[in-house]
Amino acid sequence: MNEMTLEVSGLTVCYPTEKGAIFPVKDVSLKVPAGSIVGIVGESGCGKSMTARAVMGLLRSPGKVTAGKVFLCGREITALPEKERRKLRGNEMSMIFQEPMTSLNPVMKVGKQVEEAIRLHTDCSREEAKRRTLELFREVEIPEAETRLSCYPHQLSGGLRQRVMIAMAMVCRPRLLIADEPTTALDVTVEAQILKLLEHLRDAGTSVLMISHNLGVIARVCDEVYVMYAGRVVEQASTERLFEQPLHPYSRGLFRSVRSLREGCETLETIPGVVPNLLRLPQGCSFSLRCPECGEKCEKTMPELLETEPGHAVRCFRAEGGEE
Repeated sequence: MNEMTLEVSGLTVCYPTEKGAIFPVKDVSLKVPAGSIVGIVGESGCGKSMTARAVMGLLRSPGKVTAGKVFLCGREITALPEKERRKLRGNEMSMIFQEPMTSLNPVMKVGKQVEEAIRLHTDCSREEAKRRTLELFREVEIPEAETRLSCYPHQLSGGLRQRVMIAMAMVCRPRLLIADEPTTALDVTVEAQILKLLEHLRDAGTSVLMISHNLGVIARVCDEVYVMYAGRVVEQASTERLFEQPLHPYSRGLFRSVRSLREGCETLETIPGVVPNLLRLPQGCSFSLRCPECGEKCEKTMPELLETEPGHAVRCFRAEGGEE
């Protein structure tokens, strides 16, 4: 049995609003085995990034985890005080975001920013921190690494800024790296380079949780995939199995839209409708308002996430054979 780097069980996130409570993450369970890259995929607003922030302990106020548990390398970290969470972040777990310009200090040289991260988490000297920063820049394949140390973020391309963020995230060789849309807005060549870099980090001992709406990115690097919709996991399988035989109508809709785009069809296949308002979710299955296969039971009852075969689970009555 594989050792688990990350295990999330029944995670629920609540945000109180003037119109009532919303749950952007509802009863989410997932696992990231050691030495693997696991993906979460879905449309914008489905709860992917919120799940990642909850795992990291980075929810924006007034959001809070109201149910569930998070285990990092077997240790429960759900209710740790913020002081202890800060020790974990950077040391045991790190996160990189889709737009580095919002995470990097625009008026500080990128080399200095990584040096500060090193000195924050270690007791090394300023000179040693500079040497290690240069090593990290070379490891993430930043060209002319020594020169780039003196650059400001705006002087670097999007791909190079993302490499700086990855270097910063890897300062303490964390057990878990969460990558939130790390290739958004990058051209396909740079995207391929960043994905290759994440695979290298995985091979060097860091497990990766990849957040993406891009099925091509997921297909290339992930071993396992969780499909999310309206805050819930609706399907989970190995990447190979999910791409061969998606069972949930939402998963199939995602694959059809990508396929029609790739094949250059005159009409782009889309999923009808929009993601429901989290304040006014349907009584039954959250996808029922958009589902071409919706039946009476689907409208009234939320299906459970159940295995249809070992390693493949789906939240759908039709896939379970319970709705005719």
